[in-house]
Amino acid sequence: MTTTPSRYADFATLREQAIALRREGLSLRQIRDRLKIGNNDILNRLVKGEPPPDWTKRPRAKDDLRTRARELRAQGMTYDQIQVELGCSKSSISLWVRDLPKPEPRYTDAERRELMSAGLKRLRAAQDEERKAAKQAAHSAIGELSERELLLTGVALYWAEGQKSKPYARRERVVFVNSDPDVILTFLAWLRLLVVEEHRIKYRLMIHESAKVHDAEHYWADLVGLDHAQLQRTTLKKHNPKTVRKNVGEDYRGCLVINVAGSADLYCRIEGWWSGIVAQAATRLR
Repeated sequence: MTTTPSRYADFATLREQAIALRREGLSLRQIRDRLKIGNNDILNRLVKGEPPPDWTKRPRAKDDLRTRARELRAQGMTYDQIQVELGCSKSSISLWVRDLPKPEPRYTDAERRELMSAGLKRLRAAQDEERKAAKQAAHSAIGELSERELLLTGVALYWAEGQKSKPYARRERVVFVNSDPDVILTFLAWLRLLVVEEHRIKYRLMIHESAKVHDAEHYWADLVGLDHAQLQRTTLKKHNPKTVRKNVGEDYRGCLVINVAGSADLYCRIEGWWSGIVAQAATRLR
């Protein structure tokens, strides 16, 4: 910006004001704004001989940090390690030490993989403990199951997994199929609550033909407290060579089919119970 002689004619007065402001601790920019000085050369002449306030000086601590950062880099530390040690930014560290040789890796690739694997194992173990604690807390929160709660649980189980009558295929008969032994036992406890006679309950295994059928039959018979010979004839699923089965291994035991004889009336009640549950649940959405 070009200055005019008239504007800065009283240089001595301006210098006196500028020195006073400088001694108050103002920076050059603050003095420039306060006195409306648009020429940096004149501004520097106005405060010539007056030392800048301490707060405008470059901190000496940075010099000490730079020296220490270079020492640590020379010792083989990474940027991350230096940052933790000194508490400064990695961008500053990079500027200070970029001319120094990069340290040799502390670990080989195999050692790094081993460390990562060990760290992941520890993380998963901690997560497993958290899940275990959450499950245990939820288990304890259930407390004692009342007859009404078991009734509602059984109705919901049946409506999710049991055979249901359709307008195009009327099947008012209680037939329940599941592969989870805990679900099977819960359903049987529900039938007992409803005083369904044991002789009306029939069991049949449904399993893939390539599985260990004999072992599975004995497993389910033992679970429900039957002699193996009391099971109805097993239904074998034919193998389709175009599909890849995932239900393989020692834990695969097929599904147990529970068929309740003379259960048309019970099925109608199940439909009624379920419609009552749906109606009550719907009131909570209004």
